[in-house]
Amino acid sequence: MTEPTPLDKAEAAVREASADTTAVQVALAAVELAKTISAQQQATPPPAAPAPRRLPAIPASYVVLGIVGAGAVTALAMAAAVLAVAVAVGAIAVTACLLILRSMLSDFQKRR
Repeated sequence: MTEPTPLDKAEAAVREASADTTAVQVALAAVELAKTISAQQQATPPPAAPAPRRLPAIPASYVVLGIVGAGAVTALAMAAAVLAVAVAVGAIAVTACLLILRSMLSDFQKRR
């Protein structure tokens, strides 16, 4: 077999370098494409969520709620007043009972 000449060696090296250069160029192009896609994805914000739909305010409903609320507060105030009267009547009854019992005790002690 014959030994390749230096010219053949140089030609083979040039072919190999050109093949490698093409592969490197393709790889670099792929990297650049990936960078471009990544930059585009980062640059575009995600789509905003649609604003929630609000029902129109009906003034009549607010009036009804106000009347119901006022009625509830009035009922609670009346209940508190009735409770206060019941507590007062109970306190008077207990006081009267204690005074009567004390009087009876003193009468029993005088008779002995």
